[in-house]
Amino acid sequence: MTLDGQDQINAQRLLTGVVPDEIFASYSKLLAQDGCPEDDAASLLGGDDQVAELTARGMAHLRPDGPLMPPRLVAAPPELALQGILADLSRRLVGDQERLLAGHKRLSEYHQTPAAGSSSSGADRFVQIVTDRDEISRLSYALINAARHDWLTLDNYVLEAPVEDSTGYAPLPVFEGQVRCRAIYETRCAEHPIGAKTIEAAVAAGEQARLLPRIGMKMKLADEAVALLPLTPTGMGGALLVRSPVIVGALREYFELLWEKAIPFGSTKSAAPLTPAQAQVLQLLTQGLSDEAIARRMDISVNTMRRHWTAIRDELGVETRFAAGAAAARRGWID
Repeated sequence: MTLDGQDQINAQRLLTGVVPDEIFASYSKLLAQDGCPEDDAASLLGGDDQVAELTARGMAHLRPDGPLMPPRLVAAPPELALQGILADLSRRLVGDQERLLAGHKRLSEYHQTPAAGSSSSGADRFVQIVTDRDEISRLSYALINAARHDWLTLDNYVLEAPVEDSTGYAPLPVFEGQVRCRAIYETRCAEHPIGAKTIEAAVAAGEQARLLPRIGMKMKLADEAVALLPLTPTGMGGALLVRSPVIVGALREYFELLWEKAIPFGSTKSAAPLTPAQAQVLQLLTQGLSDEAIARRMDISVNTMRRHWTAIRDELGVETRFAAGAAAARRGWID
């Protein structure tokens, strides 16, 4: 094997994945050519930018070939090229770390110090009341973009207007696998045709979705840093923007507790959280029997039967018998 061939093998082994592919390709080409005149480097490697990238990383350098010959751009041996790359990465990491620390310091100071001309205390910045509808919408989208690890939502499907095809929500933005998106929906969201399409679109975009019979409020939470909570049932008439680490941490724990109880969206069957008597009442209700007929069939009083019906209705989050039958069938509680 020639020395050039061994250099190419070493370059592949040492540098692949450490530098961007296009930089590695330029380096390999220069290594295979054993360098080139400085004036020809840009055309050989694909532009002045590629030449600058190689030299800035220490992967190539100019070598004089004598007083009468133009300097040549030559590739550093793979092991020396890797040393140059690591030194360059270290410099960049130090710079990024300094900027990261400066950013955290400024954010902390911003939360603790009132803005110029403001009479609010530093603590007020941890919980901010927002009443402007446009600002609430802006914050909702801004929170999505702020998420770097987790995006968590609760949705009880309480809306200001009836849901129609034209008012369905767009799918989540694509996070390319970098942010884990989880959502818990009240079951009636999935039982509405438009709601089901909305959830399906979000799941197709990478969201993990689960269902609960009842959810007390809406919530949006980015990582363990910021949460948006409603002050009104729909959340559009007023909202709380929460930055307090203690409160956001508690909300995250609340979400995780609900997540453990929730049923994955798309599950064909789940265990019905009903007593045997309630399950029998549900089956008889779906047959269209009256309260009195069900009570006689089960040998119980009408009042007891109606208490069972109230428990079933609360568990399913519905108001009518027809809705109860449809919801129970979707969950696999009845045949």
